[in-house]
Amino acid sequence: MNWPSLILSLKLAVWTMVVLLPIGIVLSRQLAWRRFPAKGLVEAALALPLVLPPTVLGFYILITLGGGSPIGQFYDAVLGRSLVFSFDGLLVASVLFNLPFVVLPMRRAFESIPPEVREAAACCGMSAGRILWRIELPLAWPGILSALVLTFAHTIGEFGVVLMVGGNIPGETETIAIAIYDRVQAFDNAAAGLMSAVLLIVALAAIGITYAATSSVGRRNI
Repeated sequence: MNWPSLILSLKLAVWTMVVLLPIGIVLSRQLAWRRFPAKGLVEAALALPLVLPPTVLGFYILITLGGGSPIGQFYDAVLGRSLVFSFDGLLVASVLFNLPFVVLPMRRAFESIPPEVREAAACCGMSAGRILWRIELPLAWPGILSALVLTFAHTIGEFGVVLMVGGNIPGETETIAIAIYDRVQAFDNAAAGLMSAVLLIVALAAIGITYAATSSVGRRNI
């Protein structure tokens, strides 16, 4: 087992969830209840990671964050290090790649809340922030949990985007998925099989938690 790669993958997955939690809640609420002229374009942009090959998305992220780009140059000037081929670059790429896996389940969860509930709370004098905290989040939590679990599992197993943006630097950007590829290339099937089994268990656990959360929503709406 390549423990540094596994720990790096877990770290990346946790930080991706932390960053995407507030972003997903804000975007999903807007898409669930608001109408605005560019809504279709926003929805299409959010869905792109679902249909684009990971290497294509990774290429565009690499170009956008690279040392020749304004973002890359600004990051290097402020922090004195490159954004690509680093954990920070991996995190940015992971956040962008996992946006639809967070927004879509959360959006469905917020859409399932009857508008009358929010309107009644507003009529009772509750502020928008209190309505979100006391009513919307408790009702939408199964969808939020499903989104976070899917993001965690998806990040653990991601290969193409991570390889394009982070490369394969042991101890810095080599995730568990890349380590599996390296072991297969080296004909070390035992190590590759062990690491693959770990990812399989993570995927099964994620699917189980997602179905349990979805069932909870169904029972609540009966």
